[in-house]
Amino acid sequence: MLLSIAAIIAGFALLIWGAERFVTGAAAIARNLGVTPMLIGLTIVGFGTSAPEILVSGMAAFQSNPGLAIGNSLGSNIANIALILGLTALIAPLKVRSETLRREYPMLLMVCLVTLLLLLDGELGVGDGLILLAGLALMLYGVIYIGRHSRASDPMESEYAAEIPQDMAMGGALLLFLLGLGLLLFSSKILVWGAVNIATAFGVSDLVIGLTIVALGTSLPELAASITSALKGEHDIAIGNVLGSNMYNLLAVLAMPGLIAPGEFAPEVLSRDMPVMIALTLALFVMGYGFGGQGMINRFEGAILTLCFLGYQGWLFTQSAPQPPQHAQAPAALSAPAHTTPRDGTQSLLPATSDGGETPAANRNPSTTI
Repeated sequence: MLLSIAAIIAGFALLIWGAERFVTGAAAIARNLGVTPMLIGLTIVGFGTSAPEILVSGMAAFQSNPGLAIGNSLGSNIANIALILGLTALIAPLKVRSETLRREYPMLLMVCLVTLLLLLDGELGVGDGLILLAGLALMLYGVIYIGRHSRASDPMESEYAAEIPQDMAMGGALLLFLLGLGLLLFSSKILVWGAVNIATAFGVSDLVIGLTIVALGTSLPELAASITSALKGEHDIAIGNVLGSNMYNLLAVLAMPGLIAPGEFAPEVLSRDMPVMIALTLALFVMGYGFGGQGMINRFEGAILTLCFLGYQGWLFTQSAPQPPQHAQAPAALSAPAHTTPRDGTQSLLPATSDGGETPAANRNPSTTI
């Protein structure tokens, strides 16, 4: 147990550190190749923040734990909206000023709808995984199109430009990228190992572990990035990181178990987890889109989102709490009434003879004497 807990803690620490290096290196490579800050932010940074979820889910699927992979995908989306944006809005109310960001809201809703339709049959198969990857390609095309046609005065352009390293040489950027990728692979392996052992020890399903411990841990990079961006006044990046990450989580992360370990999944995914995720996505759309005005997530709404996350985690805990073990019924040979002597009605522990009497002491086997 202690070794499993240590593996989870070390896995999360290396995962966060590796993800940061991976994103920084990839962004610097793209910057050296002449890619605009907007496109880097919408594609590479968005993918990089979901890299922990992608690798953890892929590793879980390879180790025949698709429930953990599915839980990681949906749980990360729930944590991104309810916990990350909730806590960030409590620290600093988030204003949506970017027209580019407003165009991503309908895309996320469409991705959620497609994912729901694919899961309605209770299975996640290879065909579903391929459709999700095709949706990922279409999403990337749409994001690139939006980025190229965004106004130069869009706030996200300057916010991303301030965050992307400008003076890193190509060699250093490539080395940092490979280092981050290696750490992501290694940390995801030990994290999945520890999480599966914890699930086994506490008697809960891989799905619940994915929805709770693993989802929260893999969302820590988004939490750090969003809070840091909000404190710098880069509100659009704080929200944009979540929107981009959630689309990648559904299209890329959820495709992993479908392609690697296809099969049926727990019914709670459709009856509990998908409705919660879609409801939070709709709430984010209503709060952030700003119908007829500027979108904003204020402190009160941030508190509501945070409470929703805590309530959901409590719901998971009550549903997955191990049941007290049922006492097994004694075998018939042991539950049969003991021999009763005809004299006083008391029960005798002495072996009985074939005619119902007790075996004489002289004829007893010493090993059966009590």
